[in-house]
Amino acid sequence: MVKKVAVIGPECTGKSELSQFLAGYYKTEWVPEYARGFIDHLIRPYEEHDLLTIAHGQLRLEDEYARDSNKVMFCDTNLYVIKVWSEVKFGSCAPDILREIQTRPYDLYLLTYVDVPWQDDPQREHPTRREELYERYLSEMKNQTVPFVEIKGAREQRQQTALDAVKKIL
Repeated sequence: MVKKVAVIGPECTGKSELSQFLAGYYKTEWVPEYARGFIDHLIRPYEEHDLLTIAHGQLRLEDEYARDSNKVMFCDTNLYVIKVWSEVKFGSCAPDILREIQTRPYDLYLLTYVDVPWQDDPQREHPTRREELYERYLSEMKNQTVPFVEIKGAREQRQQTALDAVKKIL
């Protein structure tokens, strides 16, 4: 059985970098963020209904990558990110996404803090709201039962905190 670790947090907080590092360290898979490719290929601005498509795509990727994972798999985002994104952008979240959050098992969440520099990207929307968004994620983590660890500090400190947390579930 593959352990699943989801790396979540506000945009531009090092989720992808940390996911890739951990996958390299453990010689396993990391699941990329489905939304990036989906939005890159849209010829219009994304809409609320697109988030359901993105959520289903993210779950499909997780299922595909799990087959080739070595004991542990790292997910560069999960449905909590889509939930917060939907609530902030559109004021609500699709019931299907909320149901999937309740039924989709993970073994650990790594919550990335906003103490890394902002980098502009056409898909990033909230450079001035990162602390507020972090607090939303922290609240989500406190209101669910899977262990979570806050990831803060310089790159090496973040990596070591994450490695220590993953070692505890293996």
